[in-house]
Amino acid sequence: MARVKATTSAGTGAARTAQFHLLAKPSGPACNLDCDYCFYLEKEALYERPAKRRMAPEVLDAYVRNVLASTPPEATPLFAWQGGEPTLQGLPFFREAVRLQKLYAAGRPVTNTLQTNGVLIDEDWARFLAEERFLVGLSLDGPGEVHDRYRRYRSGAPSHHLVMAALERLQRHGVDYNVLTCVDRHSARQPQAIYDFLKAAGVEFIQFTPVVERVAGRDYAAQGFDLAGPGASPAHGKSPQVAPFAVLPEAWGDFLVGVFNRWRKADIGRVFVMNIEWALASYMGQPGAVCLHQKQCGHALASEYNGDVYSCDHYVYPDYRLGNLAEDSIADMVLSPRQQAFGEAKWRDLPGKCRSCAQLTLCWGGCPKHRFTRTRDGEAGLNYLCRGYERYFRHITPWLSVIAQRVMAGQPLEPVMAMSPAQVRAQA
Repeated sequence: MARVKATTSAGTGAARTAQFHLLAKPSGPACNLDCDYCFYLEKEALYERPAKRRMAPEVLDAYVRNVLASTPPEATPLFAWQGGEPTLQGLPFFREAVRLQKLYAAGRPVTNTLQTNGVLIDEDWARFLAEERFLVGLSLDGPGEVHDRYRRYRSGAPSHHLVMAALERLQRHGVDYNVLTCVDRHSARQPQAIYDFLKAAGVEFIQFTPVVERVAGRDYAAQGFDLAGPGASPAHGKSPQVAPFAVLPEAWGDFLVGVFNRWRKADIGRVFVMNIEWALASYMGQPGAVCLHQKQCGHALASEYNGDVYSCDHYVYPDYRLGNLAEDSIADMVLSPRQQAFGEAKWRDLPGKCRSCAQLTLCWGGCPKHRFTRTRDGEAGLNYLCRGYERYFRHITPWLSVIAQRVMAGQPLEPVMAMSPAQVRAQA
């Protein structure tokens, strides 16, 4: 994450700094696919319906200036493009974004990332992404029968063949990329098959994301949403009404364990699964863990096509609007008492079960949006995926110990792949 400089504190002349990662959504929630499990498509309900939701030139200009001004000289400004589907903006928009970055940065290097479903990535796009050194996140859920279950066009047409074509273009043009794989109730049963498919496709950097959504209650339904946003846990003794595609807690743990076992037998140091890398970083006390497994969050914000900034990508709701890129410093929004309280609540609101858990420092309760179940004692705020995370972290901890020992000693990691679970437990 970048360190940013806020505006000068009134009366002191001292500039403030903060950490932030801002996801910009230049097309808003608009997308050319209609993935059943997507939580962001229905953010259309937040805005009146123009013919097209597109980031206006003046908003783009304000965004570029704000990021550059909010990042201190020793850090590299980061421009993270997401959606919806950001490529709907078209190549001319991104060429203009890069032009403005170079103009206002005046020789200062910057970084661009782009999360995309890939269906519009043609030769021109791939060439541009390579030339401008974008890091691309490509959404790919696995083999065709897995990917196309939910990732389809509104017509019902599949998208897998187009995503695989995009992957081939990115690889051929030498674009730095990773793959984001969503894990739903059905795909969670196939950890080895999905991992093997991605590996065979030449993917070396993979992130697995659990699909967790609830059916909207009256409060969110009244706002035009089908899926529930953040909110209170159900009454004691009642189960939350999760969407039919949501991964089950135990299945999420089994999936991660299955992937880990495949990885540790043949691919340590060769394939990088971010879910494992995050855990290793946390185990070794190093920065780098994703926000959901950090003690405190609040540094990862989201901005809509009109410049509105929200506390988090999962909290794009009116109650969590912090300001606007054209009017407010990003760092001021990050450092505001309201956003600080939002981030601190991640650990302050942990139930007692989490605070006494042996896996606390690897998990930190997961994403607050998913904390909608209760403990056996009836305490609110337990993560829906708790049992899955607990199984996964308990399983990998001995392996993390052995890997960490070898890393700190400067020893090669290849021998770990030949070790049995008993040997690992003996050395952990």
